[in-house]
Amino acid sequence: MPKAQETCLEIDLKALEHNFKHLKSKLNPHTRFLAVVKAFAYGSDAEVIANHLQKLDVDYFAVAYTTEGIALRNAGITKPIMVLHPLPVHFEDIIERCLEPALYNAKVLNEFIAKAEALNQKAYPVHIKFNTGLNRLGFWENDVDFIASKVSESESITVRSIFSHLAASEDLNEKEFTLKQIEDFKAIAEEFSKKTNTNPWLHLCNTSGTINYPEAHLDMVRCGIGLYGFGNDKNENKHLKPIATLKSVISQIHLIEPNETVGYNRAYSAKSYEKTATIPIGHADGIGRQYGNEKGYIIINGKKAPIIGNVCMDMIMVNITNIECREGDEVIIFNGEHSAEDFASQANTISYEIITAISQRIKRIVIA
Repeated sequence: MPKAQETCLEIDLKALEHNFKHLKSKLNPHTRFLAVVKAFAYGSDAEVIANHLQKLDVDYFAVAYTTEGIALRNAGITKPIMVLHPLPVHFEDIIERCLEPALYNAKVLNEFIAKAEALNQKAYPVHIKFNTGLNRLGFWENDVDFIASKVSESESITVRSIFSHLAASEDLNEKEFTLKQIEDFKAIAEEFSKKTNTNPWLHLCNTSGTINYPEAHLDMVRCGIGLYGFGNDKNENKHLKPIATLKSVISQIHLIEPNETVGYNRAYSAKSYEKTATIPIGHADGIGRQYGNEKGYIIINGKKAPIIGNVCMDMIMVNITNIECREGDEVIIFNGEHSAEDFASQANTISYEIITAISQRIKRIVIA
């Protein structure tokens, strides 16, 4: 693989395919696979990722917002796309682009029905979300009668699926809570089917749910972080391959004397004669200030180089006193060996945060 000449994010489609096949191998043949590609496919490139997964015959996609779904349609995605957090202001766009909204309270259900009727829709597919403990979005179990009455009163929509979201599926210390969520959701589903005389698809599992709770796979699973190479578990991570490598280069090397300072607010003071390198990536690119002042490090020629001083908007400075390197040398922020999860842990956060924060101004390089 060629060495980086600028800050770039390499996206490995073979790793993506590996992760997809690994997760899909855990399902029975009748369970559908929904790929979550919100937030630029977790900081990579949603159009590239979705097009590749469409070739692999994924069943469904999910995005957070309507604009993300429209971008996928513009990129040639023809598979069904669920919008997980639609807002009424976008309902006409949703219908025009054949996106499928997840409806989560009385207001959005009423307003979507009204918009579908105004646009002369018949049996437009929607998804009904129930809250079983995450307490973020979703109808309550005692809303089933209300939903059933609204659905029966209008021919404009049909309920393609009902779903909920597990709150702690990666934490086996919370197994009792998760099992209660699964039990509650199944009870809601049974009541919903009776009251509506329908059998919508049921889905509950995210990546960790898919891995840890096979009894809850139901009709479909929704995998996000696992597709990008993280299983929220060290043992499961061994079976997955991070798809993204974030690289940069050394712009300049400085030799500094004892007590000289580095960066804004003079946050770092040299303890002796030291050598520093400046790298063109900063908090505008997703490397937050929390990684500065020796909390985080990058890799240069196989060795750890601590980030010193405050992270700047467009640059970081690192200590290379004990590293043989030159201006123009490649540096690794994270890759398969030094993962984004490892990098994030330096600042007591998670892989999701660092990978989704990578700025869109960073060049993407697709490796097929």
